[in-house]
Amino acid sequence: MFDLRHPFFRPPLRRAVTTAIAGGWALFELSTGAVFWAILFGAIAAWCIYEFYIVFDPANYEETDRDA
Repeated sequence: MFDLRHPFFRPPLRRAVTTAIAGGWALFELSTGAVFWAILFGAIAAWCIYEFYIVFDPANYEETDRDA
């Protein structure tokens, strides 16, 4: 779906902002009564937390030659 192990996400600020936006949007959707979208964005935020903070390995974010 999304490549969260892309080199773009190596800086900590980008990981934090991405996670905060997904979590914040989930809370916004929940406050407006859109439960489906709140669950969807909450799951994305949880996935970001898992990938960026629980199983984070800097080696996964190195530039690689994907054409080879």
